[in-house]
Amino acid sequence: MHPTSALARLQQFTTLGLLAGAAGWLLWHWPQSPVLAVAGGAVIVLGYAAFLAAEFVALSFVGSHEPDERPGALELARAWLGEVRTAPAVFCWRQPFRWRAIPDRLDGPELAGRRGVVLIHGFVCNRGFWTPWLRILQSRGHAFAAVNLEPVFGSIEDYVPIIDQAVEAVTRATGLPPVLVCHSMGGLAARAWLRTRQADDRVAHVITIGTPHRGTWLGQFSHLRNGSQMRLQSEWLGELALYATETRHACFTCWYSNCDNIVFPVRTATLPGADNRLVRGVAHVDLAFADEVIEGTLAKIAAL
Repeated sequence: MHPTSALARLQQFTTLGLLAGAAGWLLWHWPQSPVLAVAGGAVIVLGYAAFLAAEFVALSFVGSHEPDERPGALELARAWLGEVRTAPAVFCWRQPFRWRAIPDRLDGPELAGRRGVVLIHGFVCNRGFWTPWLRILQSRGHAFAAVNLEPVFGSIEDYVPIIDQAVEAVTRATGLPPVLVCHSMGGLAARAWLRTRQADDRVAHVITIGTPHRGTWLGQFSHLRNGSQMRLQSEWLGELALYATETRHACFTCWYSNCDNIVFPVRTATLPGADNRLVRGVAHVDLAFADEVIEGTLAKIAAL
């Protein structure tokens, strides 16, 4: 496990800053107007919900060219509510404050001969994203390593050595090639690792959750290195696709949603030749914690 996380420090500062700002507003305005005090504090703390709503509006216009995948209003509303609930748990608690709560499990004779897992998070995340997964994997006796992809805003290619070390560590612990479980950008980092290290034989399977395999419409607004790599039809994705074949994609399972507020149009999260699995009515972050995704992924790991 990485001893430090630059992202955790950044999100600690952001979370505590928002709480301090809300508390300051509340205390400052309460004597004059309790209603204004509470309303302003709520805007500071819950303002992210409006940004999420804007993403869902964009999704509703850009999201799907397949009629059977187009989300309805109720599906979008349900997905938005789920993301409003899940986002603070991830970005304001697990990642900034609990990212070391469950260390990598790489020691013990009981791990030998049992399939291990490498977990690879997405953009602006760290290993704390996977805390619920780590707890389940630990209870079921799997070896695992969850990486921190840094530099946070570097090239996706920069993450190849980090993934390589994690795969090597889990393989050493179990004697078997691991399964890679990847959320969002993490799936692209895994594909970059496969290409750079010619590593097809070093993994048993790759499972991606909401990964922009063919880019995302929102990528056009990013000027960060890894953000721009995820633009629709980016040059980097084109180069990555040169390594791809439907035979190679047969070792991929791709979970995707018709209500993914980050990765859209919808089919950009799929790969030709992969086991592409649609989950309806679930947003981008929340998708990683949907029961169907967790249980389906664990069943796949157990079957390998």
